[in-house]
Amino acid sequence: MTERSPRLSRLRRVVPESRAGRPVEARGARPRRRGTQPKVVALGGGMGLSASLAALRRITGDLTAVVTVADDGGSSGRLRDELGVLPPGDLRKALAALCGDDDWGQTWARVIQHRFQSKGDLHEHAVGNLLIVALWEQLGDHVQALDLVGRLLGAHGRVLPMSAVPLELQALVKGHDPDRPEDVDTVRGQATVALTPGEVQSVHVVPHDPPAVPEAVEAVLDADWVVLGPGSWFSSVIPHLLVPELLDALTETKARRVLSLNLAPQPGETDGFSPQRHLEVLGRHAPKLALDVVLADEAAVPDRDVLTEAAKRFGAAVELAPVARRDGTPRHDPELLAAAYDRIFRMHGRIGPWR
Repeated sequence: MTERSPRLSRLRRVVPESRAGRPVEARGARPRRRGTQPKVVALGGGMGLSASLAALRRITGDLTAVVTVADDGGSSGRLRDELGVLPPGDLRKALAALCGDDDWGQTWARVIQHRFQSKGDLHEHAVGNLLIVALWEQLGDHVQALDLVGRLLGAHGRVLPMSAVPLELQALVKGHDPDRPEDVDTVRGQATVALTPGEVQSVHVVPHDPPAVPEAVEAVLDADWVVLGPGSWFSSVIPHLLVPELLDALTETKARRVLSLNLAPQPGETDGFSPQRHLEVLGRHAPKLALDVVLADEAAVPDRDVLTEAAKRFGAAVELAPVARRDGTPRHDPELLAAAYDRIFRMHGRIGPWR
């Protein structure tokens, strides 16, 4: 392994010992048997990360979500603009995905996802967003507040923001204006990037060198497995690679790394992308990133050989498995995805105590 970067050494010194390492125990979570389960960190945002977490919580009790903080639309965008806080929406979705399948977990999952319907200022605000922001203001600590919400919900894992400051996503987009299909424009804001009718060529965040949350870096460095994706490729997956300390941790960790591909291209953001094209743009944004496994749904890969060649550039093997819901929608089935992750952890993992 390469010598640890000065940034990571500095971050290790500032992580409070009381919170470094294993996640906080949550009310209602299944008992964690120390040393018997893989430590897994999942990175992403939105519904893609939620799908991954809903699967992973079924196979490990040592799970941490590291969530993007670039959202600027809807309730999250309004709270971010009005109060200057991190956008809470993707963090809320991750917490809901970690709720258990018992009455307690499902009730709280519905509560924090509930959106008010009114003709006033509360319209479309999510209960969980307001709860998270209230605790941030009360406690003055992003991580402590999210841990507290997790305990209330009985979450089967921990949720952390990837950065301590709200980020603005900016993209270079060809043909964002349909009247100028050959022009490349800078498009600002995650919500706008996600819906652009043009071709996204690259993304970056502002500020350009955002600070990572130390606990998120620590989790990646201490993990057995790191899972990146699925999710909105340019607005939820790649942004994690644009936080320098987090990218350093992803590059230097001893953990095995899984990239979970989407079931279908997203209209606008990745319209027309093949599975291998997703890998190509990921590599352009993080050329030093290595992977161990690329997971894809077998029905979403028209040419396995081409995808295998693209994965080899990352040093990764390709695993194809049926992970989509059987109703024909491009959504992951939690049970099938859990089975795929479990098989990968057992077949590709180093000899570990959870075997």
